Amino acid sequence: MREAGFSRREFLKAVGLGAAAIVMPGCGKSSNGPAGKEPVDRPNIIIIMADDLGYGDIGCYGNKTVKTPNIDALAEGGMRFTDFHSNGPMCSPTRAALLTGRYQQRCGIERVLGFRRAKAIGMSPVEVTFAEVLKAAGYATALYGKWHTGHPPEFAPTRQGFDTFRGLYGGMDYHSHINRTGHENWWRNEELVPEKGYGTELITGHGERFIEEHKNKPFCLYISHFAVHFPWQGPNDKADFLPGVDNSSAEKKYGTRKDRKAAYKEMTEALDEGIGRIISTLRRLGLEEKTLLFFMSDNGGHNIVASNGPLRGYKGSLLEGGHRVPAIAYWPGTIKAGSITDETTMTMDLFPTMAALGGAALPAGLKLDGVNLVPMLRDGKKLPGRTLFWRFKKAGAVRKGPWKLLIQGQRRHLYNLADDIGEKNDLAKSEEKRVEAMLSEFVRWEQEVTAGVKWVHG
Repeated sequence: MREAGFSRREFLKAVGLGAAAIVMPGCGKSSNGPAGKEPVDRPNIIIIMADDLGYGDIGCYGNKTVKTPNIDALAEGGMRFTDFHSNGPMCSPTRAALLTGRYQQRCGIERVLGFRRAKAIGMSPVEVTFAEVLKAAGYATALYGKWHTGHPPEFAPTRQGFDTFRGLYGGMDYHSHINRTGHENWWRNEELVPEKGYGTELITGHGERFIEEHKNKPFCLYISHFAVHFPWQGPNDKADFLPGVDNSSAEKKYGTRKDRKAAYKEMTEALDEGIGRIISTLRRLGLEEKTLLFFMSDNGGHNIVASNGPLRGYKGSLLEGGHRVPAIAYWPGTIKAGSITDETTMTMDLFPTMAALGGAALPAGLKLDGVNLVPMLRDGKKLPGRTLFWRFKKAGAVRKGPWKLLIQGQRRHLYNLADDIGEKNDLAKSEEKRVEAMLSEFVRWEQEVTAGVKWVHG
């Protein structure tokens, strides 16, 4: 982590926006597109991130009990990813990677940031976010929902490129908006401003209003839902977290509903309803074909309530169930309806994708780890081969083609995911040379991304 303390003007000068900047490749119009339509120049961009939604929790990924017609409609009308991965198996690391387009290790956020308000910790404002570069390119920017990459005021979203923010900095009760320490946690920009209502519905409502207010200019809207993270509370439940008391007991942490899976189902369906409202707003305003909407989860599902389908492992693990997540790209008229991609992609790929679509400039010298997905989204092109990495606590993982090396302390496990998505057949002993080669790549990557980094842990 680099030291904080820059003013906005000093920050822009430091990173070179508006001065010594470069333009992302792939900007502007494409010569190709479905149905022979003229491609959209500088589309609106909406990122919708669910929290702790498992790979098998929604209909289009095989769930037969939870009703998610709106998310399923996105898949039917767009591109569904079968090999999309969160950068981390828990919240804050993935969000840092999304914001910066780089491995979260580079900015020191590798674990979940603590939720106690007294700690002034977070991602330094010197880090360059997708909101910064899109705002500099003329986009209106907003974040509604969960931030969780720093505490106000030093590390607020409004100091990292977002024109407006409404939502929460960490965890909270969906009804009382109180966190586990008993403090109010519902903010407007850098101030606590209470608002009544179910958290998921409030976040959706703010997103709808933002679209309405910015329908005549390019906008980038980041809807970062707290759903379906615990406490597991449906829209009609009562609040579990109380003001002024420690709510950290196991019961308070997860919610008081005895049937937790029923609550989880209601939460998922409320999330789906909110996504339907966003699509309806775009459709009503004639913006549906002018907007790329990307939906995903920040990590795998929780082991108590979620389904990760055929995957082994859950949230917090570097097994596939911890980081292979549902993801859908929806852009009618540009992305082929009903398409499915098995390209291996990650959260950090969205920054360069958004920058390319927005014709945004990057500061000279900034190297992104993510890749631009625009050619794949528009024209179905394959991505260049690459090696991808994860690290969380004492575990690591390397992905190279279908091969995945899982590092757990001194133990090494190797899986061929093309034949074994459930990671049941460990091939490490029969593929010793492959294990050693992939381990060497991991060591080099680890040294490169952590050089000179100050760790920020809560």
